[in-house]
Amino acid sequence: MLQVLLVEDQTIVRQGLKVILEQDPNIQVTHEAADGEDAIHILEKHMIDFVMMDVRMPVMNGIEATRKIKHRWPHVKILILTTFNDDDYALQALEEGANGFLLKTAEPDKLIEAVKSCMKGGMTIHDEVAAKVVPRLLKKTNKSKELQIDLSPRELAITKLVGKGFTNKEIAGNLHLSVGTVKNHITHILQKTGLADRTKLAIYAIKNGISDE
Repeated sequence: MLQVLLVEDQTIVRQGLKVILEQDPNIQVTHEAADGEDAIHILEKHMIDFVMMDVRMPVMNGIEATRKIKHRWPHVKILILTTFNDDDYALQALEEGANGFLLKTAEPDKLIEAVKSCMKGGMTIHDEVAAKVVPRLLKKTNKSKELQIDLSPRELAITKLVGKGFTNKEIAGNLHLSVGTVKNHITHILQKTGLADRTKLAIYAIKNGISDE
């Protein structure tokens, strides 16, 4: 059973999200928080697999909370869910380690699909947001070629698919490898690049044009 923490300052919205998520028998909303600070207190006391979090909240917003959560609990997956179609928020969230960014206009089935994708190692970005974020990532790092690391052909192929948002299972099927082998390769790639997690590797792939090769 997937243990989910909902972080949203509007009670009625939290209740609606809980109803949607728990339509899936494998998802349970075990805790709720009204802001990022509350979320961190809950994570200090309870085992949480997944955090679904708003951006604009009092006390501590979703961007700052994402940064602190990923620093202390890097294994916890975070999906940012907001009404604001703002690429600045998306860029900040992803650069702080968020595993996905969806607008609240998303259909309920897409919400559940995004949760499952993030848990499998994928990165979900709402189409409307991705259309603006990806070009900005590319423009932001014209100098990023100097960051290129000497990756093997296999590692480059895996990095490319990570940049496209593929899960480990999808990468394994695409490259005819086992899921365990893919995980090992990603671990080595992260060590070579000095990147903290899979999300930053996906951003690295986009910035360096690897996902377009």
